[in-house]
Amino acid sequence: MPARSRAVLGTLIIVAAVANLPLAVANVALPDIGLAFDASQTQLNLVAIGYSLGLAASVLWLGAVGDRYGRRRMLLIGILLSLPAGLVAAFAPSVEVLIAARVIGGIAAGMAYPTTLALITALWSGPARTRSIALWSATGGAISALGPLISGLLLESFWWGSVFLVTIPLIIVAVPLTLTFIPAHVNEATEPVDNLGGVLSVVLVGALIVAINFATVPNSEVLVISLTGLTIVTLIAFLWRQRRAANPLYDLAVAKRPIFWVAAVAGVIVFGSLMGAMFIGQQFLQNVLGYSTIESGAAILPAAIFMVLLAPRSAKLVEARGARFTLLLGYIPVLLGFLTMFLLWREGSSYWAVALGYALIGAGVGLAGTPASRSLTGAVPVRRAGMASGTADLQRDLGGAIMQSIFGALLTAGYAAAMVSAIGSSAEAKQVTSSVQTQLTKSFASAETVAKQYPQYADAITQAAKESFLNGQDWAYVAGILAVLIGAALVFWKFPRAERERELLAQYRSEDDAVEAAD
Repeated sequence: MPARSRAVLGTLIIVAAVANLPLAVANVALPDIGLAFDASQTQLNLVAIGYSLGLAASVLWLGAVGDRYGRRRMLLIGILLSLPAGLVAAFAPSVEVLIAARVIGGIAAGMAYPTTLALITALWSGPARTRSIALWSATGGAISALGPLISGLLLESFWWGSVFLVTIPLIIVAVPLTLTFIPAHVNEATEPVDNLGGVLSVVLVGALIVAINFATVPNSEVLVISLTGLTIVTLIAFLWRQRRAANPLYDLAVAKRPIFWVAAVAGVIVFGSLMGAMFIGQQFLQNVLGYSTIESGAAILPAAIFMVLLAPRSAKLVEARGARFTLLLGYIPVLLGFLTMFLLWREGSSYWAVALGYALIGAGVGLAGTPASRSLTGAVPVRRAGMASGTADLQRDLGGAIMQSIFGALLTAGYAAAMVSAIGSSAEAKQVTSSVQTQLTKSFASAETVAKQYPQYADAITQAAKESFLNGQDWAYVAGILAVLIGAALVFWKFPRAERERELLAQYRSEDDAVEAAD
């Protein structure tokens, strides 16, 4: 345990907040962004996931660079780069610039965020490490959940871009704290970084996420097929490189350990569920229920509260009952949360139905987040701390990017299909031109714009848009339910039980110590 451990852990959590807070701040502003730029649903999806995309694509490579050249240095660079990225996003002149700024902000977070967990892994051990990871995990998830509330408060008085400035006070605080409390060098690697593997990992994640987002966009078949092919080729090249590199970016011998890879996949689903639920939910609250920005931001507070409350209990359960039991326990409320959203989140739903859905998701993440992250750090040697922390970040960021992309694609497809059906069954169907139909099916925001242009049909257009949004939302929540069931089955069948888990962790430490001694 480091000297001034509370100050060190507090500083790392603040740095993690700089990286975490922007993840969800865009969600509440999406309706306003859609109106400001007449954006399509796909463009809004990319605004929402752009930050996760940049972070997920860069986190493995930049985590390894930090392990080699100085973790504190990477923290500071990432924190400082977050400032111009946020400013460009706040004052973006077009939706394309906004998307690019979000991706750059995610890359900045890719420098800072993986380093926080790598330092926790290097500085703490045993139960103290588990408790530190629990606090780090719960606080990170809660901060992400608080993003919509802060955004809602800002949007009550300022323009949509103000939500991208929320990290500036944290940046001002984080820089001097990092310089004061974070040690410059802790158990850093001396081997060269696998930069080729890093480039391949960036292309692999980027191509995958963009392909998912454009999968349901009309006339994008060539782009989607090309990106899918690029994803497959890059995956093969990445695996080939990692098997042959002298110092691989991603040690496949470690990654194939069941405690590691099962926890990694389980965490992708758990954290992705949180981000996907917030992404769809914030739009539902404003578009369908008519919540104000501050009301929709505040509505997610039950998720943050339950994450913080249950994370300490999760750490105790991991020590007492093992990671498998705690992961499975966490999956139950996540599943119930998606079922609540699918069955109860309708037009005219009361806030209690909304609060219940968010509370269940938050409870599940609070319980499952700690074992998902702790299993990664426990299954790798300290020299691979960057790999463990990078994978823990991928759980959140790749999970968030994939789940939001899948949810967004299904929302887009379901909305468009329902709107086309509504137009076809309307008495005025023959009067709807192809250009107007394109606008109506593009997104809820575009339909609202059309409603203002044709006030005599405004109520009918808005009602059709709400019903179409609910249709797309249902498609997304069914995907969430299936993902949770698959994740739970994977943990149940493939993750070792508590006694076997302890045996394997001891075996891993013995093997890794032998490797260290041989080197």
